[in-house]
Amino acid sequence: MRVLVDVTEAAERLEELIELSFRGDEIIICRNEIPVAMLTPIAQRITSHEDFLSLAEEGRKNVQPGTSSDHSDFYDEHGLPK
Repeated sequence: MRVLVDVTEAAERLEELIELSFRGDEIIICRNEIPVAMLTPIAQRITSHEDFLSLAEEGRKNVQPGTSSDHSDFYDEHGLPK
């Protein structure tokens, strides 16, 4: 079923609209009665820890080997958050 909903109403009913989209309904969000966005579920679902790890690895393909995340700019010289 196609559901047309105003932006304000969509904000108030977001949880319900998400459930409807999971069930296969087409959720169209309108502003001033003009369609501006569509709410759709994410097709790919992570079903296991191994799937999650493989997705995480894919995200790092463009990072040089041996690179680590250095977040020292978030902390002072005593290791406390700035």
